[in-house]
Amino acid sequence: MIPVLLVFSNQALLVLRVVVGLIFVAHGWPKLKNLKGTQAWFGSVGFKPGWLWGTLAALLEGVGGPLIIVGFGTQPFSFLLAIQMLVAAIWQKRQGKNFSGGYELDLLLVAALLVLAATGGGTISLEGYFRLI
Repeated sequence: MIPVLLVFSNQALLVLRVVVGLIFVAHGWPKLKNLKGTQAWFGSVGFKPGWLWGTLAALLEGVGGPLIIVGFGTQPFSFLLAIQMLVAAIWQKRQGKNFSGGYELDLLLVAALLVLAATGGGTISLEGYFRLI
């Protein structure tokens, strides 16, 4: 460990939250915009009932992404999204996808989300702000 870098741990959590949150906004917004298509796709690939799993995935990404960015509900949303991404990685592996060009991003997101679930949003977040009041 490099102690001098610990000073930047809250800034590092902010960067991690923003990047991870933006990824989920970018993937969740199209799912919410075309919810019927999302539900149909989930059903077609084996997640039955598709309307339930498609809706849950779209809402979790579309709501969880922005909340992680601002640092509100970071731990529960990160944990739930980590489970979702682990399921996505397992599904891709079962579809015969390779690690490289397949499910490596899913696993990277699982790791990043578990860090956020374990640490919370840090002091540069809405959670940190409300704790200081």
